[in-house]
Order: sequence, then C-alpha cells, then structure tokens
Amino acid sequence: MRRLIAPLLLVALILGACQPAAQPAPAAPKTEAKPTDAAKPAPSPVAAASPAASPAVAASPVASPGAAASPAAAPVAVKPSGPMPSVPGGRLSIATGGTGGVYYPLGGGMAKILSQYIPGTEATAEVTPGSVDNMFLLKDGKVDLALTISDIAFDAAEARERFRDGAVPVRSLANVYTNYMHMVTVEGSGINSIADFKGKRISVGAAGSGTEIKGNRVVESYGLDPTRDFQRERLSVAESAGAVKDRKIDGFYWDGGLPTGAVLDLASTPGLKIKLLDQSEAVAKMNEKYGPLYTRSTIPAGTYTGQDQAVTVAGVANLLTVNESMTEDLAYAILRILFEHQPELVAVHPEARNLTLETAAEGSSIPFHPGAIRFYREVGVWKGP
Repeated sequence: MRRLIAPLLLVALILGACQPAAQPAPAAPKTEAKPTDAAKPAPSPVAAASPAASPAVAASPVASPGAAASPAAAPVAVKPSGPMPSVPGGRLSIATGGTGGVYYPLGGGMAKILSQYIPGTEATAEVTPGSVDNMFLLKDGKVDLALTISDIAFDAAEARERFRDGAVPVRSLANVYTNYMHMVTVEGSGINSIADFKGKRISVGAAGSGTEIKGNRVVESYGLDPTRDFQRERLSVAESAGAVKDRKIDGFYWDGGLPTGAVLDLASTPGLKIKLLDQSEAVAKMNEKYGPLYTRSTIPAGTYTGQDQAVTVAGVANLLTVNESMTEDLAYAILRILFEHQPELVAVHPEARNLTLETAAEGSSIPFHPGAIRFYREVGVWKGP
C-alpha cells in the first residue's frame, strides 16, 4: 500500500505545481471624492425641513419584493477618451425613497458600486419619504446625490410649489428610467375610474414624496380637488398596499418604476384582484398647466399579477442629481463608474436596464452638471452646446 501511495503523492504534487497561480483582482480605478469629504462628519439623513425622513441605512444591493435579481444586462459600451480623474475618498450619501419602491434598492446598488470602485469611499443609501424631501436634503448638504422625479427637480430649481422659500442648486447627472403613475385599487372597492375617488379613502403617498404632488396633478385633471373630494391618508407605498389589504383604504397613488415590489405584493395577495386606473386624459392637461414634463406611458399587461390589460398612465423621468457645488471630477467619476458597472445595477433591479448612454443625457428638466457633460461628450452622446 505504501508503495502505491508514494507515487500517487508525487503525481499530485507535480500536477499542483503546474496549475497557474491565482491572479489578484484588478485594482479599482484611482478616483476620489470631494476634497472636503474626508473631513466632514457623517451626513445626517434628516434635513431640518424634512422631519419625516428615516434614519440612514447602509447600502444594500437587495432588491424590493418582486424586483428580484434579473440576469445581468450586456455591458454598456463606455469608451471615454480621457483618463479617470484622481480624487480623494470620503463619504457619499444617496437620498433614495421608501423600502417598498425602486429608489431604495437601486440607490443601494449604486452605493455598493461606488464604495467598491472609488478607493477610500464609503457610500450609503438613505431611506427617505421621496423626491421632495430629497431635494431639501440635497440643498442642505445632508446628502451628496439624490434620486428624484423630473417635475420635482424642476420645481426645486425654479423655486416653485413646495420650494417657494428658495431654489435648490440642483444639477442632473443622468436620466435613469421612467416613473409610472400607479392609481391602484382592487375589485370590490367601487372604483372604476379616477373620478370614482370622490368620497373614498385614498392614500396620496408619504408626506415629502413626489408621488403626492404628481398624483394630485393627475386627479386635478379629472376635475377632482384632492384636498376636499376624498379622505386623504399619507402612507408610503408599502403601508398603502397593506392598508388596501386590510380594507382600511380604497385605493392609493404611487409613482414608481416597474415592477414596484409593494404593488406586486398586493397584486399577488390571494382573494384580491388589482385594478390600475387609466390616465390617458391627464397628460395633455398636466403639461398645459405645469410645462412639458409628462409623457403618455404604458404599464404593460402582466406587469402585475391579475393585470390583464395594458394601462395608459402619466410618465415622468427619474433623475440622478447632485448639488451644483460638487466638483467636476467627482461628478464625472461617479457617472463613469456607474456606467462601467451598469450590469451590476441590473442584478439589483431590472429598471437599471433603462440606464443607457442613448437616453441618460436627454430628458432632464434641469441643467446637467459640468462633470456629466464632460462624460457624455467623451462617449459621444452629448447633443447640447
């Protein structure tokens, strides 16, 4: 037996020596954060003007229910002509939204990528009520990046509506994907159209969310007064879905990507059949009153369990934004890294498939940051001056 084992051991040693040595992972590109980032304290997720904001949550790539990881997209063809700028590391915080929507998992994926590929950087996704609060957080320097819908960004930049006390110096990095206004109810609620909201119990979205403002504009276009014609609740999308299940409300607004986990969860509830209400008459009236911000968009049939037909709704662009004070090098580096690693975002949420070079540099209601313009020029998609 010993005579047999010895030659076998010798063969194993020889084969092991022939295996190629493990290669170290490629070094992350040398990039940096703002010069002041390393010295500044950890950002608070709660702006003084936004008491409803929730505590910060560490970045996580976990998708919301129903938005489970999908196969990675083909890599985006990113071929910048310039070198990656070298900038110091530090903290980066991203204002997202509630945990039942798309902003939070997508923002968590962005934070993970930026932490991984910008040396010395710790990026986190902040849970917030949504777009309106995100603009106040950005204005007050509580966050470095913010996801927001395009109409709220425009209001913030122009000091309109909720921002009459002062404009927000907000700039766009990218048009990320489209938000679809969901007007949600279930069979048996007595609601068959938006006009039927009258006299019902309706959640208009969390306080500080863009859902409430955009949803109010939709119902106004159908002749309703959202402050008088129905009983309003201000609940997050997850809370709204739960309240419909428990028959505490009759329906709710939600403005988000496809699919939204909380809506998918409601649609999958045994004994309930979801109804999404048509908004085809709303868009022209909304654009006439508020500017050309909205599009007629479609939630395809089958997006949610029991949704048998496609539904026309009011769409609006989602923007990744920063304060205009962010350095050009940092804005450029953030955008370049996100595009270089876009397939990793798709694994977090399928809406990241819509982050493409062809659309990111278009459709913003506010000016682009100089760092974004520099990036889009380098990759040959910038159409502006």
